Amino acid sequence: MQRVISGIFNFIFIGWTALLLFTLWVLLPLSRRMFRRGISLWPKLLFPVLEHLVGLTFELRGQENVPEGPVIYAVKHQSTWETMFFLWQNPENAYIMKKELNRIPFWKWYMAKSQHVVINRSGAASTMRQMVSDSEHILAEGRSIVIFPEGTRSEPGKTNIYHPGIAALYRRVGATVIPVALNTGLFWGRRQFLKHPGKMIIQFLPAMPIDLDRKQFMSQLESAIEYTTRDLEQEALRDHPHLHLNPVEN
Repeated sequence: MQRVISGIFNFIFIGWTALLLFTLWVLLPLSRRMFRRGISLWPKLLFPVLEHLVGLTFELRGQENVPEGPVIYAVKHQSTWETMFFLWQNPENAYIMKKELNRIPFWKWYMAKSQHVVINRSGAASTMRQMVSDSEHILAEGRSIVIFPEGTRSEPGKTNIYHPGIAALYRRVGATVIPVALNTGLFWGRRQFLKHPGKMIIQFLPAMPIDLDRKQFMSQLESAIEYTTRDLEQEALRDHPHLHLNPVEN
């Protein structure tokens, strides 16, 4: 039965995503703020479908750790879900994303209009300078930034290399860095057909201390995110016996 439900959801997900990609261009003449609200329709329709069709909900923890004003969210990345979440949380949030996504039809136009930060991951120093400059501009507008330090999705129970871009932002833009741990990959895994019912947890951790050197910052950031992520994964496995760390599609 879960395979049938997942199939229906996947059909809706792909259809809704494609519909937005091929119709949002009509909003390009509007203001940037209005266009960002148009993009936020992506999660605003899909989250209720996830809840009522799949039985998948989420719980937010640690919101008291997020101060007023713009911040940098350094987020564990396990699922497509958290990509949508920060658009749902606040359409003004800006993502730092890889240039390869510009291959998606219309995507380059949409990202330029809504002012996200698109980086060339092979660009080394020049890419870092451009990322910092663009991020400073976004933060000055009062918008928060979302960055996935691993650069790509990781499987539950595993850790990818944390890239130094987040350290450059921490040292040079002066904004508060909020680590974010989660267990979403157990419910909506990378390249997994099945979507599992239950309650995902997204936890905002205390802000990173100021005045750390690069090595200290990277070590403490990774430890905070990964330690809490492992705890959240174990909590999900205890509460949802149908879940597995390394799911096998049947």
